[in-house]
Amino acid sequence: MSGPVTDVRPAVPLGRPIRALAGSVGLGYFAVALIARLPYAMIVVGVLTMVVDARGSLGVGGLTSAMVGLGTIATGPLIGAAADRWGQRPVLLLAALVQSLVLVALVAVAYGDTPDGLLLLMAALAGATAPQVSPMSRARLVGTVGRLRLAPDDRGRLQESTMGYESAVDETVFVFGPVLVGVVAIAANPAAPVLAAAALTLVFVSAFALHPTARTASHAVAAGDRQPARAVARPGILLAAFGTFATGLFFGAMLTSLTAFADEGGFPEQTGILYGIMGIGSAALALSVGLLPRRFTLPWRWIGFTAVVLVGAVLAAGATGAISMGWALALAGCGIGPTLATLYALAAARAPRGREATVMSILGSAVVVGQALASMVVGLVAESAGASLAVWTPVVAAALLLVAGAANLRVRR
Repeated sequence: MSGPVTDVRPAVPLGRPIRALAGSVGLGYFAVALIARLPYAMIVVGVLTMVVDARGSLGVGGLTSAMVGLGTIATGPLIGAAADRWGQRPVLLLAALVQSLVLVALVAVAYGDTPDGLLLLMAALAGATAPQVSPMSRARLVGTVGRLRLAPDDRGRLQESTMGYESAVDETVFVFGPVLVGVVAIAANPAAPVLAAAALTLVFVSAFALHPTARTASHAVAAGDRQPARAVARPGILLAAFGTFATGLFFGAMLTSLTAFADEGGFPEQTGILYGIMGIGSAALALSVGLLPRRFTLPWRWIGFTAVVLVGAVLAAGATGAISMGWALALAGCGIGPTLATLYALAAARAPRGREATVMSILGSAVVVGQALASMVVGLVAESAGASLAVWTPVVAAALLLVAGAANLRVRR
């Protein structure tokens, strides 16, 4: 198999490489990949809603929802490694079938006369069998971009735009997933969102698995050309993974502290709206990273956009009401989306040959770990010391992200 063309043609308008990518994968791919990642965004909130209704306990519901995230953390990188080893198609088809069955069983266990321990185990299995659509989609598009006949600069810009698009889609899905849960639960019953997620997983994750782009992922690399798994532990990849971990810390700390802030301020119903302001700005700016000049390199973008996040976090910590908090979150969103897209673009450029799905799964799992850890710690801080201290925890997360970005400047190209 021949490698990508590395000619020195002058850069062309970004729209042309984007059209080349869309023509290569087909416009239908983007719709399938978007819907296929929707079920996981529904499961975390859907399980919470269902268990509270079934068991009458918010504590059990929160713990059950957390077990979904822990299950995903435990197996996400392993599923990515399996896709690199045996191909995305069989791994995704098996995961889609098993998770659909587990979700149906989870509903039966939740409403049955069963101990809470079994319920927690089923929730962990639901997370452990999550098909990892987001990292596998990134791996596919990275492989497709590498096979297009483009000049090096055009290929670099397209890869950055692709990572920006993927980050924007993730943001959009995780903003509207809980909204869909609420709509379905009101229209039917609290168990309906989980059953709907099972159906969407079976249909759309299977469609994603069977899409021809599965051949462009890293499993197409001959076994002799695939780099060893230990190559994933390169400093540049580990730093990018720590960056996504710190990003997850920021997301979890901001949402939890914002909830406490809004509750103490007497406007708890506006929590979702305020957080959505940050999400919308984050998604919009993530889409634009491919338009940035190439002289503004990825390592310096990490620094620059994280500085914006830090300023927004400091302003949020000093907010006195919903309006000032909204402006601060809008500013933070303008930085966090491009930062996350930059981290994935760096990881894609540094990924060992044949290990793209593994690397992307590690970064995705790091976000989940950071978000879960921050939600737990900041929740305890808010409960014991109040929102006035909790609102400073996102500043700490942003500072960690900035320190990691500074350390990344020392990584060899």
